Amino acid sequence: MQEQITRKFLLGFISIHILHHAKEEPIYGSWMLDELKHHGYDISPGTLYPILHSLESSGLLSKEEKVVEGKVRKYYSITKKGQETLEETVAKAKELFDEIK
Repeated sequence: MQEQITRKFLLGFISIHILHHAKEEPIYGSWMLDELKHHGYDISPGTLYPILHSLESSGLLSKEEKVVEGKVRKYYSITKKGQETLEETVAKAKELFDEIK
């Protein structure tokens, strides 16, 4: 049970992390997997891609397809709604972390 709760929290952190990087520059799935792994999140493509699709369908990310080395790569960028959501979420997270430290 504890693992499920922890996983649910971490999935939220991963979404915030994705939005953060998509704000800096367009991102793509395999790069994001490596970036998350660098920060200790060991997730599979089967976990990441549904998160990316959910963020896109929620209007927080936009997608552009480009051909790279003969393959189609999907690049995700943050939208205005995504930026607003990220700013609000970061503010709430800072408030929470200040309270619990």
